[in-house]
Amino acid sequence: MKGCRVKIREKSFGEISVIQNLEFEIVTDAFISMVGPSGAGKSTLLNILSGLDTDFDGSLEWVGGGPGCVSYVFQDPRLMPWLTVRENVELVMSDAKKERAWIDHLLQMVELYDRSEAFPGQLSGGMQRRVALARAMAIKPDILLLDEPLSSLDAPTAASLREMVLELWRNHSSAVMLVTHNLNEALELADQVLFLSKGPASIIHEEVVQPSRIDPAVERDSDQLTRALLQRHPEILSGIAALDGRKYKSANKSK
Repeated sequence: MKGCRVKIREKSFGEISVIQNLEFEIVTDAFISMVGPSGAGKSTLLNILSGLDTDFDGSLEWVGGGPGCVSYVFQDPRLMPWLTVRENVELVMSDAKKERAWIDHLLQMVELYDRSEAFPGQLSGGMQRRVALARAMAIKPDILLLDEPLSSLDAPTAASLREMVLELWRNHSSAVMLVTHNLNEALELADQVLFLSKGPASIIHEEVVQPSRIDPAVERDSDQLTRALLQRHPEILSGIAALDGRKYKSANKSK
């Protein structure tokens, strides 16, 4: 089993501390959601996990043979407008011709095989995000990072893409790390939800949701789960959790 132990003692931008004393572990087949107030450093954390940001005090320790392969789906699909759907997926591959069957499989999974020769400008926003998902899965990552990829979509399209993410996760054994502001979405999809404090961010609560949705027969009532969680932690979305009836912020709260 491959995994990554994340230890960030501090991440700063100049004199502004963004993350402090944040630790967790990502293992094979994990589905983790991360929720926190705006500006809490969620996207910064994904940039660190992806290797785009290496300027931090801490470590990413790979276990089970590493370093692992990481894919990143940004808030914006970031497709190349002059490339077709297929070419955008092939872009990240070292030998696309050899992997043609794999690309065909991914395009079928995201229901875009028949649009493989279309250009991004000919696709809806939801279709573009599906291309981004297929491209991210093309390199068969150990960890798939998702930075609010469904936030601007209408409800039916977002629901369809959530099911697509689950199907990709179930079929290809990638761990998934999803950043979202949508608590229902986090509880619907993930087996572990990490809640961040206000900056400098640290983890103030971990919600484990079982049984795992890696079993396609498992369904969840996300509305009920959300109500129950907010009853126990009414200010959790503001970066404040309750412990034994007392409020507390991260030990790193601003002075």
